[in-house]
Amino acid sequence: MSISKVVVASVVVCAGVASAQSRLLVAVKGTQSLAIVDPGNGSVLGTVPEGGTTGHEVIASADGKTAFVPIYGNSGVGKPGTDGDTIAAIDLASKKVVGKIEFNHGVRPHCPLIGPRDGLLYVTTELDKTITIIDPKTLKVMGALPTGQEQSHMMVLSHDGKRAYTANVGPGTMSVIDVAGRKVLKVIKISDNTQRISMTPDDKWVFTADQTKPQMVAIDTAKNEVAKWIPLEGNGYGSTVTPDGKWLLVALPDQNKVAAIDLKTMQVARTVPVGEYPQEVLVQPDGKTAYVSCMHGAGTVSEIDLGSWKVTRTISTGNSTDGLAWAGQ
Repeated sequence: MSISKVVVASVVVCAGVASAQSRLLVAVKGTQSLAIVDPGNGSVLGTVPEGGTTGHEVIASADGKTAFVPIYGNSGVGKPGTDGDTIAAIDLASKKVVGKIEFNHGVRPHCPLIGPRDGLLYVTTELDKTITIIDPKTLKVMGALPTGQEQSHMMVLSHDGKRAYTANVGPGTMSVIDVAGRKVLKVIKISDNTQRISMTPDDKWVFTADQTKPQMVAIDTAKNEVAKWIPLEGNGYGSTVTPDGKWLLVALPDQNKVAAIDLKTMQVARTVPVGEYPQEVLVQPDGKTAYVSCMHGAGTVSEIDLGSWKVTRTISTGNSTDGLAWAGQ
């Protein structure tokens, strides 16, 4: 994949700056901005206009100083609308866009991740049926991984850096990709439509949400096969696994709840009421707190204490709150 140009204003990663404090990053689609939240007191420290329409997801650089927001466009996946062709780099200290990657055509960049081994930036570029690999320091494209499917919207990277997995929405499939070999190993059929994706810390299980029935699917990564269907109270969406590998947390948008699946039994153990139309779930690195973006209504993030399984705080972040990321330790 090529790009037309890389625009860097000032320096993306600033030298001589003290290590960044921990911050919760929130992509706010309604205001086309990034909200920066202090997780200690729940205050919004600032909002940064992304300079594009519209960013859905966000990730922080490994040093916690820079946020990367792919500008997807003004449509839903697989629907008519604009085709985003940029990724904004935001300096979290100055709260300014300090760099931009501009592709030479519309790619609808969406899910960004930092490689666990190589520290590179991986971003789904679904119109090209690829995952684009970018150097987060120079903002230059290093190459791409094929997904072999349309609408490769979200992805996970294995913790050993060897595999990538994409949830391919409209085809209802999951692609298994050899990162080093840059090739598709297998395409797994899930249903007629699937959304979002998560992985256990030991890389043994990958999960995605069936959008045709209220159930999650568990993929055994040793066999790259569907191993288990997990019934839900309502249709699942964004999910994540707690750092200790005990719980799979799943947003249930039509129920305004988060389901907690016990990964020993592969069954829902409890549900937690949250804000209106939850989308994404993020767990702090220490595993004590979960954050849930709630898109409808005023746009909030629900904070869940994973010890008591209760919402301890509601943070107002803005209309159409969506993607979440953690910056710092």
